[in-house]
Order: sequence, then C-alpha cells, then structure tokens
Amino acid sequence: MISTLISSAEGAIICEVRFSLNLPGGQAMTGKRVVVPNRFNVELEEFTIDESSIGPDEVILKTRYTLISSGTELAIYTALDKGVYQEDSWCRYPFRPGYIAVGEVILKGERVRKFEEGELVFCYKNHASIAKLNTEKELCLKVPEGLDPKSALFARMATIAMTSLRKSDVELGDTVAVIGLGLVGNMAAQLFTLAGAEVIGVDLFRRRLEIAEECGIPHVVNASTSDVKEEIMGITSGKGVDLTVEAIGKPDLVPLTLSITKKNGEVILLGTPREDWQTNATEILLEIHRSGISLKGALEWVYPILHSERAGHSIERNTIIAMKLIAEGRLKVEPLLSHVVRPERMKSAYEGLLNRKDEFTGVVIDWTED
Repeated sequence: MISTLISSAEGAIICEVRFSLNLPGGQAMTGKRVVVPNRFNVELEEFTIDESSIGPDEVILKTRYTLISSGTELAIYTALDKGVYQEDSWCRYPFRPGYIAVGEVILKGERVRKFEEGELVFCYKNHASIAKLNTEKELCLKVPEGLDPKSALFARMATIAMTSLRKSDVELGDTVAVIGLGLVGNMAAQLFTLAGAEVIGVDLFRRRLEIAEECGIPHVVNASTSDVKEEIMGITSGKGVDLTVEAIGKPDLVPLTLSITKKNGEVILLGTPREDWQTNATEILLEIHRSGISLKGALEWVYPILHSERAGHSIERNTIIAMKLIAEGRLKVEPLLSHVVRPERMKSAYEGLLNRKDEFTGVVIDWTED
C-alpha cells in the first residue's frame, strides 16, 4: 500500500490517497481522480477498482500521464457548456474530466492478447491514477517503442484535427487558413501542410504563432495586430483561400471565414460552437449562397471508434496514423507541450489555460509518483 497526502496550494491537507497494485486475493486498488463538482472548482477524489471484477478482455492500467483537452474541459470548468446543468447530459456536474491517457498494464484478463504486463497503452480514459479498460470494446493502442509517452498523448488532439482534413476536398497545392492555433488548430495546420496544402495560421497570441512557425507552418497572421482579411488576401494575391478551418468554436468568426474564402471554396467548423451569438442569419446564408461556399461540420464522432474493413475512416485508424506521424517526427508535438504538472495542481493548470493563453498550450498531468 502506497499512501500520500494531497495538500492545497496553501498547504492545507485535502485528503490522504492510498494506492495499491496487484494485491493478493482480489483486493481493491485505491486511487484518485479529478472531479469538477461545480463551476470553477476542481477536486481530487478517492475511488477503487476491484481486482476480482476484471473481465477476460480487460486490463487495469497504472496511469503515467494524461493530457488536458482545453476546449472541452474548460467549457465544462467554466460552465460554458450548459449541459453541466442538465440532468441527462454527458457532462453534468459533478463531472470527471479527461479523455487522453497513457498507462502501464499492471493486470490483464485471461483472453487479452494485445498487451503484456508492463507495456504502455494509449487510451481514452479520464484524469485518474488507475483505470480499467476493455481491450475489445474501447480504443486502446500500444505506445510505439521509443516514443515518449507524453508525446503519444498528442495523437488524441491530432485525431480530432484530422477530421477537418478528412471532411475537406483539399488537393495538393490548395491554400488553407486555420483560425485558432491551440492544440487542435495547430495539429490541423500541420496535417494540411503534410497533405500538400499551403497553410496560413491565424491567432491572437504571439506564442502560438511562434509555435506554429516552429512546427513548419509557412504563413502566420497575428489577429491582434493585423487585419486578417487584408493579410490573407495579400498572401493569396487577392484570391482568398480554398478552405478555411475555424478551430476555436466561436460562432461570430463565421463571417470572417466566409470573407477570406474564395468562390466555390469550403469553410469547416472544427471547433465546437458553444457561445450564444445573435446575428442576421440571412446575411450569412446569402453570402454562402452567392459565393457557392460549402459549410461543413467536422466532429470526430461522425466516424466509428473502432476500425473495420467496411468502416473506411475510423477514429482508431486516424489515431494509428497520428501516432506514426508523431513517432517519425513528421507531426511535431514537442513545441506544444508547455507544462507538466502534478494532479493537485489541476486548478492552476485550468486557470493558466483559461487566462494565460500566451504561456499555456499543452498541459500534461504527471501521475507517475502516485
């Protein structure tokens, strides 16, 4: 049994967390996980997994690292997603956030052949020190040997971003503008570059633009100091781009996306719109109608999670591709990792991502000492 005291930033003891591995006789493993009980609050809670309950296709993981998905998690932390107050919502308070994890197999069921004990597994699990995973029903992949497990986490964000590439009609040599260069937007810009497009990245924050350049994005526009439309028209010799990807989820940016996209081009909404926005929809629809622009949504869940021969694209296949690109160094993730923090610093991580966007980009939670 391992015991650790969790304290607040001020030094007050919050709780004692116990964690045990491979206990004889099917005893419970006790760990901790992050919970958002209500708006702007984050806590650590204790929970258990009973060893004797492990199924033949299941494994139990000792989590190494998890990655904060800032768009989704901050929307819940701030209650921007109104589902937090709805009884039947998937994100109703109290909510246990996170869906990107790498952990070590410490116990496996009798039918598990994909993994051996001691191997590292990438999966869609929340911010918790231990997890139980069904290897036949849930997405789970072995982390390639030699790949830093912290880098492997970013395959999840690349998979989200890849949906915009899959849904687009972009061809070699086309121009693409990506509005918003957070984790998902940066990954989208890199993927379109790898696909042979000439990419223009747009953001308000200087550091994000610098990171985009470090990741090989050929053009960047600072929306806080420049006229975005004017800059993009200059880069494209007045033609506009073939495709604009809105990677933030701000509905009021739709008019901008239409204004920089050429006739018969595309606009893809990659970011999830959550904010209320009142406008004259007729003007927007008229612009789409007159310009022949296609407006598309790009939510990753339009694809099946697990791959099959009939599936074509799937989240699993996209993840395998993303992991390979990261392992080969073609999809750059190191510049995106800004902070590695302990679980008890989760609130400060959320606050940094929310209020210090020029400093906080990718934040990994380190569970290795738990």
